[in-house]
Amino acid sequence: MNNTMTGFAAPAIIRGQLIDDDLVMFGGRGGTATFRAPDPHRLLGSLELSDPSRLREVQDLPFSEIVAYLAALGDALALPRNAHMQEALELSAQFSDMTPSLVRASFEQLPALFSAAAVRELAETTIGIPYLEGWVPRVMADGRTASVRAFGARTVHIIAGNSPLIAALSIIRNAVGRSDAIIKTPSNDPLTALAIARTMRELDPTHPITRHLSVAYWKGGDSGFEERLFQPTGVEKIIAWGGLASVTHVLRYVQPGLELISLDPKRSATIIGPQAFASEESFVDVALRTATDIGALNQLGCVNARVVYVASGTDPDGLELANRLGEAIYAQLQRLPEHLSTPAKWSDPELVAEIDALRSSPDWYRVIGGRGGNGAVIVSQLDEPVDFSGRLSGRVANIVPIDDPADAIRGISAYTQTVGIYPESLKAQLREQLPLHGAQRLVSLGYAADPSVSLPQDGIEPMRRMVKWIVDERCEPDVVRPLWADADTKEVR
Repeated sequence: MNNTMTGFAAPAIIRGQLIDDDLVMFGGRGGTATFRAPDPHRLLGSLELSDPSRLREVQDLPFSEIVAYLAALGDALALPRNAHMQEALELSAQFSDMTPSLVRASFEQLPALFSAAAVRELAETTIGIPYLEGWVPRVMADGRTASVRAFGARTVHIIAGNSPLIAALSIIRNAVGRSDAIIKTPSNDPLTALAIARTMRELDPTHPITRHLSVAYWKGGDSGFEERLFQPTGVEKIIAWGGLASVTHVLRYVQPGLELISLDPKRSATIIGPQAFASEESFVDVALRTATDIGALNQLGCVNARVVYVASGTDPDGLELANRLGEAIYAQLQRLPEHLSTPAKWSDPELVAEIDALRSSPDWYRVIGGRGGNGAVIVSQLDEPVDFSGRLSGRVANIVPIDDPADAIRGISAYTQTVGIYPESLKAQLREQLPLHGAQRLVSLGYAADPSVSLPQDGIEPMRRMVKWIVDERCEPDVVRPLWADADTKEVR
């Protein structure tokens, strides 16, 4: 990647081969910067894997070799000694919605994702290592022996750019699943996946895992390109992260033989029980935990808290408790370390206008902060979220006072991903009900932005969907009743 007056060059990597010619100009998110990447139309024909038998080389790899390769890759990604990651960090300021300190913190976390222990946990928890290593037999109730194995697939990953961890996770999932991946980089992070792929190329350009990863950029919605790429002859699964428009657009290409796995945008919420006000110690603890769930990664993730339901009560005394908690949360938000949260890089002008409008209605809303990119806490003075709660961003949260923690259930829907809950006893009370309304992940308050990549995501098990589950059935006529047998005598006619 070379910094120039006309944008830096972001080459493509196609199964270990560097493609750095036929460059065309692309704009970053919001038109704030440009970069040059290979003309995607010239990549057609080599980008997709038209011969599925080539996957045999990763299918035959011992799992221990996959673990060793990824662990070595993780070591090679250490920021202090990796020039590609360093350059990606330097250039990210032009494109990323994250501030440089947050990008740096994310890059510093990457090697741990590739560790042997992390990879084994991911494989065992999401698929089961025996199913990746070979055929797993089981004798069924009717006597047949069914052997099942997870096979890799030819995939396209349309990743989101709100966190560099998504690029790393996609590469790890592809390797563990013994698949072939084409990663479409996002315009607000055209850097991370490319830096990892270039490191893989230097680590071992002929390794089967290197030879089954491609990284390229094309403008989403380029129908002339995508209609030719998204064909079952070369692609079997599309894993799409991102906004409603991009996921809806990809749906047009779904057809028999081409599956969409959608990791679409979600909203997260928080439920705080009355125990938060039991003591000053618990009050301070809850304020810090809630600020962390709001501010981590500058509220760019689906996991971040936005609407916070607080069982303070809705009478005057209850509202005073809610207002006091709002002040404490805002104060803690400003104290979060810069590797976790900073003043937001961008502010939504419409959201700022909405917040400013609320200041004229103090009987209905208490606005704390909201200026200078430091975020805000809006405390409703009634038991309903603000009308624009779906647009809360830039470290802005809405506290909603309620009388009973169960009242928060009405705010949970199919769009809800994570619900941070305090205390643990309250989580135990609500966890049978919340999923029925759409909640997909329940977590201790303060840990919303620290999910395990080995667990289900968005209400599905992505890794189980990303591979193909193949069955080999053995049926012996003297054990499994044949269809051609006489119903009464069991004799062959």
